[in-house]
Amino acid sequence: MARKNVDPNNMSFLDHVEELRWCLIRSIVGILAGAIVAGVFTDFIFDTIIFGPKRGTFVTYEYFCEFGRLFGVVSDFCDVNFNFKVQSKEMSDEFSTHIWTSILVGFVVAFPWVLYQVWKFISPGLKPSEKKYSSGFIIICSLLFFLGVTFGYFVIAPLSVHFMMTYNLSPEISTEPSLSSYIGYIRASILASGLLFELPVIIYFLTKIGLATPAGLRKNRKFALVIVLIVAAVITPPDVASQIIVAIPVLILYEMSIFISKFVLYRQEKRKKKLGTP
Repeated sequence: MARKNVDPNNMSFLDHVEELRWCLIRSIVGILAGAIVAGVFTDFIFDTIIFGPKRGTFVTYEYFCEFGRLFGVVSDFCDVNFNFKVQSKEMSDEFSTHIWTSILVGFVVAFPWVLYQVWKFISPGLKPSEKKYSSGFIIICSLLFFLGVTFGYFVIAPLSVHFMMTYNLSPEISTEPSLSSYIGYIRASILASGLLFELPVIIYFLTKIGLATPAGLRKNRKFALVIVLIVAAVITPPDVASQIIVAIPVLILYEMSIFISKFVLYRQEKRKKKLGTP
C-alpha cells in the first residue's frame, strides 16, 4: 500500500516503485491463498476437473454427439472410448504438477483480486471521470476472463484431447501421454482462451490512447480474420472443425471491439464539445 504521508496524485519515482512492490505482494498473496484452497480440494480438482476431458462421458462429447444427431450425423463424439492412463515418468512429476496446478487454479480464482490491485496501481494517473468506472472495469474484465476459461475448458481442451487420442498412425502404437504433457494441454487451453477473451478490453485502452479506431478495425478485419485463424490453429487440434469452433467466438469479440472503439470515440467527441475544445 502507498505510504500514508504520500499524496497518491503526487508521487515520486521511488513512491511508484514502492506502490508497485506492494501491488505485486498483495497479488501474490491472493494467488497463494487461492492455491492453498486448491491444494485442499486436490481430489476434486484433479479427478473431476483436470481429468474430466479424458473420460468418454464428459459433457462436451455428449453435447457434440446430440448436436450432430440433430443434423442426422453420427460423429466420433457419440462413441468416445478413451483407453489410456496418464503416466508419471519422473519422480518429481506428481509433486511439481500438484504445486503448479494449484498455483494456476489460484491465479484463476484470484483474477478479480489481481485485477483490482493493478487498477489501484494505475488509478492515480486516471481522471476522476475514469475512476468512477473502476468497478465496472473489474467486473467486465473478470467476466470475460471467466467466460474464456470456461470456453477453453469445455470446448478447446476436450477437442484437443479427443483429436490427439483418436489420431493413430498404426495399431502398433499405443498412446500413453505423460502427466506434464496432458496437464500442459489443459493449462494452455484454459489460459490462452481466458486471455484471448480480454480482446474487447485491450481494444478499449488502445482506442483511449489513439492506437485503434473503428475505421482501422473495420479496414483490417480481413487481416484480423487471418490472425484469428492462425491463433485458433495454434491452440486447437489441426482440424478445420475445431478451428472454426474456436474462431467464431473470437470473431464475435472482434466485432464487439469495433463497437466499443466507436463508443469510446463518441464519448471523447462528446466530452470535447462539452468543454468547447477543438
